[in-house]
Order: sequence, then structure tokens, then C-alpha cells
Amino acid sequence: MKLRIVHVVSVGAVLSGAIAAAVATPPSATQNNPLRIGMVAVTGNADDFLGAVEVSVTNTSKKAVRLPKWQLPSDEFDAKLFSISYNGEAVAYEGKMVKRGLPSAADFAILQPGETVRRIVDLSAGYDLSRTGQYVVTFRAPLQHASTSDRVMLHQANGLPMSAQSAPLQLWVDGIDQLGGTKVAAAKKPVGPTAVVNGVNYVGCTTARTSSAGQAVVQARAYSENAKGYLNAGTVGPRYTTWFGAYTASRYSTARSHFQAIDAALDQNNGQITINCGCTSSAYAYVYANQPYQIYVCNAFWNAPLTGTDSKAGTLVHEMSHFTVVAGTDDHAYGQAAAKNLATSNPTNALDNADNHEYFAENTPFQN
Repeated sequence: MKLRIVHVVSVGAVLSGAIAAAVATPPSATQNNPLRIGMVAVTGNADDFLGAVEVSVTNTSKKAVRLPKWQLPSDEFDAKLFSISYNGEAVAYEGKMVKRGLPSAADFAILQPGETVRRIVDLSAGYDLSRTGQYVVTFRAPLQHASTSDRVMLHQANGLPMSAQSAPLQLWVDGIDQLGGTKVAAAKKPVGPTAVVNGVNYVGCTTARTSSAGQAVVQARAYSENAKGYLNAGTVGPRYTTWFGAYTASRYSTARSHFQAIDAALDQNNGQITINCGCTSSAYAYVYANQPYQIYVCNAFWNAPLTGTDSKAGTLVHEMSHFTVVAGTDDHAYGQAAAKNLATSNPTNALDNADNHEYFAENTPFQN
């Protein structure tokens, strides 16, 4: 639908005019965060809002800031950087959910002191903005691996990464005609030869890669079965607390239901699971959470061990957890150290973090 802005306001303050910018005031816990985020709706003629926002990222410090490029706004939608709600209801993210390893030098962008980077992002390509009503949009990027030029990591007092976050931008939109944005779903068609081998569908994979990925599926099933058994038994040992934090009955029940769903999804054996070998990026893998059960495996996947930490099998558990119909996990933090810290500092987010599920399943080194 073509969306016409009826009223725009930054949450917490009424601003004059049809379009208002949202600029974050850093909270006290992150008062030394050098990045300031601004956001404004982009309009066409007669204040028509076509689903795009302009996001500005400014380095307010006297030191250069180094951060992974995927933490900057982009139309690629290969990271969940926006939180959008419609009339108080969360709008599902429809872009890529990517498992990443440690960033290389080429993966970083550098913002010089006082420098501002601006990007126009078509939100309608990653979110459904077709309904009439109130939308609230917030840009929020966890700054894992980001640092200043004196090598100080952008961490909070609890050790978790700071976030580059805007104030919420509130938009009241009136749906009249169809949006001009191109939905990401239109670009996600399988490419290359397709073959079902041992009940798993493979797209664009060589014989060798089909065999390798097939072994990973078998091991991922063993991982998920073991994890499900641990939780079904009600065990609360170091394995659980390391990856999901202090025990509560509610959180434990969530972990158990997640692995029951992950195990059931991985056990499908009639072509429902698709391994797509078309990805050539440096990442491990990615999925679209609303498109079960297609997993795109990338270069790091092929270089990973079959089992163990950040393994092929563990990657499949990670990616399977992302699907909305499975566990609907997010990517709050990457890597074992960050996942452990998340479990200690924010168990709720640990239960929503795909890497925590992967490391619980891999259980390397072994814990009871």
C-alpha cells in the first residue's frame, strides 16, 4: 500500500511539522557511548511515506571508532538492526539471520572523530508496513567487537556490548495504495540443481558438499536429541547455567520447549529441510526466519569441524533455532565468551540468542 504520513512524532516529545527526527539521548549506563544515532522518515510528494528512513550515525568523540560494517544501517537486511511495532504489536523481521565468526580487518568500518555516516533504508523491504496504523521504529545495533582508536572496547559496566540506539520514531500511516518497496521474499528463490538425499533437500550443492552437509545434519540431530534429553530430565548443572543463566522454572521451561521444537524440526526426513549451497560470503550460514526450513550455508561452514565449538552440526542447530515456527531466536551476541557473559548478565536474552542454543547443544568442553 502507498502510505501517507498523517502524523509523525518522536516518542516522548511532540515536534512540529510532518517529519521529525529521532535522536537518542544515551542512557546513564552507556553515557560514554561515542555513537549518536539520528533517524528521520523519508517522504515523497505531499508527505507520502514510502517506507524509507534516513539513519545517521555520528562519532561524537575525539577518537576514531572501529565497528563491524554489519552494525551500520544498510538496505541489505543481513542483520536485525530495527525494532518495529504496529499498534503496539511487534512487526516480524523478514531479512537474513546470519551466524558470523570473528570479523576480519576487511569487515570493519572506521568513523573518524566528528564523522557522520548517513544511509537511507527502505524498511518495507524487510518488514511489512502495509497496514494502516501507528508504527514505532527504533534503530538498535549491539556493538560487539566495536572499539575506539585507543583499543578500548565499547562495553557496558556488566561486560556486554554497548548498543548504537536511536530514540523511537513514531509514525501514524494511512494505507492507501501498495508500497513501492520490493519485499525481500521475492529475491529468495533457490538456485542451481536440487536433489533430495537421505530425506534432505540440497540446492546448488556439489556431490562432496552434499555428503559433508549430510554428515552435519546427522550430527545436528544427535546434538538436539541430547540437549532435549538433558532438559526433559530436569537437569540443572553447569551446562545449563553456563549457557542460559540462573535457574527459574519459567526460563527452564522455555529452554526445554525450544529444544523439543529444534529436535522435531531437525528430525524431518521427507525433503522439508533444505541446505542451500549458494552463499559465498565469509559467514557460517543464514536463514530467513519466516521461511522454514531452508538454511543457506556459507564459506565458514565448509571450513568448520563436523562437531565441537562453532561446528557444522552446531551451526545447523543455531540456524534451525531462528525459524519463527521453531524457537524464533535472535542474534544478540556471537561467540562463546559473549554468550557466557549474556547468560550471566541477561538470561532472558540468552534464551533468545541462537549462539547460546548452539553452544548448549555442542557442549564443548563437556559439562554435566
